[in-house]
Amino acid sequence: MPLLSRTAAANDPAGSPDDRRRPRRRTALVAATAGLAVLAVGTPVAYATLGSGSSPEPRPAVAEALRGKDYIETRLLFGTERPDGGPEVTDRQFLEFIDAEVTPRFPNGLTIQDGRGQWRDSRGVIERERSYELTLLYPASEARVRGRQIERIRDAYENAYAQDSVGRLEERLSADF
Repeated sequence: MPLLSRTAAANDPAGSPDDRRRPRRRTALVAATAGLAVLAVGTPVAYATLGSGSSPEPRPAVAEALRGKDYIETRLLFGTERPDGGPEVTDRQFLEFIDAEVTPRFPNGLTIQDGRGQWRDSRGVIERERSYELTLLYPASEARVRGRQIERIRDAYENAYAQDSVGRLEERLSADF
């Protein structure tokens, strides 16, 4: 629009016919752009959902897809700092404990990992310490008997090394060996 026409339109309270149509054009343009965006996103989704018109291939049930048998994985978390200020549990002491208390109860195997842990003590202080994570796997059908054995292991470590607790985590899973 030439400068003279803009000035004249600015002085005309109703504005020129072009000025009155601009908001409608802009609204129509925004609506059309939004509609195209919805179509652009929605069309591939609709085609993917509809597929080729044939029924989808059957998927195996989760139970069929899993290999192995039902097992329980128990992880025990052993701290090494002593609340009474005594010396830290050494690697040698921990392995001797495993040989005496764990291996006789779980001779088929276990895994030990070194770790670093932290926890809040009874006074509210954050304690950091070297730790061990012991992983045990056993058939789910043995859970009741194994659970009692695991509690004996926890009690033995707490008593032998003046520990407040030994953490226990359990998960049911499928295992294949």
